[in-house]
Amino acid sequence: MVFKILAINPGSTSTKIALYENEQEIFSSELKHSIKELEEYDKIQDQFEMRKKVVLAFLEENKYDVNELSAVVGRGGMLPSVKSGAYNVNETMINRLKNNPIVEHASNLGALIAYEIANPIGIPAYIYDSVRVDELKDIARISGMPDIARSSTSHALNARAMAMRIGKKYNRQYADMNLIVAHLGGGISLSLHEKGRMVDIIADDEGPFSPERAGRVPCKDLIDLCYSGKFDKKAMHKKLRGNGGLKAYLSTVDAREVEKMIDAGDENARLIYEAMAYQIAKGIGELSTVVEGNVDAIIITGGIAYSARMTSWIKKRVAFIAPVEIMPGENEMESLALGILRVIRKEEAARAYKEE
Repeated sequence: MVFKILAINPGSTSTKIALYENEQEIFSSELKHSIKELEEYDKIQDQFEMRKKVVLAFLEENKYDVNELSAVVGRGGMLPSVKSGAYNVNETMINRLKNNPIVEHASNLGALIAYEIANPIGIPAYIYDSVRVDELKDIARISGMPDIARSSTSHALNARAMAMRIGKKYNRQYADMNLIVAHLGGGISLSLHEKGRMVDIIADDEGPFSPERAGRVPCKDLIDLCYSGKFDKKAMHKKLRGNGGLKAYLSTVDAREVEKMIDAGDENARLIYEAMAYQIAKGIGELSTVVEGNVDAIIITGGIAYSARMTSWIKKRVAFIAPVEIMPGENEMESLALGILRVIRKEEAARAYKEE
């Protein structure tokens, strides 16, 4: 049978949509939202109706009948911690994302738009591998400060999809392998997948710096900076997320621009860029200890994985641990659609979302 799945992935200034017929992408588009348009809304949740109308208008303009769909899947948002895989979008989830999300984030709109398209035509709406997938072992939650427990926020969607793809490449089951995935994007996160569960991670604020995030910084100096009187809370958050990393050192978030600087002989740009690779490699080494070095493969993915320079620097430092697989790209739309295809084919089961 041919199953038609619409995937919806809201970002800060755009809403990406894609239609898949089984494994085949039929179309994809990034629907842009202007800053002026977005400034009309006090909260991200308030953008829901506008974004839904933009998606429906695009489908109508391109003469696509939503009644032909088998399912709709949205990017999973900032829910309380969830398990990996698919969840049916229900009223409990809708209420949480509309009225009390853990954090305001564009991804919160994915489930809402999916539900509004699917429900009137009697087909299921899902989320898949939310950014809040949390399967950490108890020992991984200990931070060293009882006031703060570690939790899992990572690029779970792409990381798990690439891990499953490597399982097929190796003619093995994802559930039987130990894998480390490094997702290199505007933020960088690393995850350790032990026998099909993401049991530990290095989040984008506790590991390598990235194009726009500072990553792990010395805590005592950070506290001193917070209380220096030079910056308010909002400015300090921005120094860590948005104005950190490559942007702070080299005034750009575009890794391609940094590579041009290096090619032009800028030694400082080379030092900073290689330091990012160095920190990524350290993170991979750190996670390898969780499974006592028993790692089947290391996967480098995300947009920056297109850089042969960056991936070669990382590979040089970690290839002794396990084979290194380069799988560039965000792969989010494919990961959403193929995850739900597995649910429709009954290869996976979707969970019912509920709160304690």
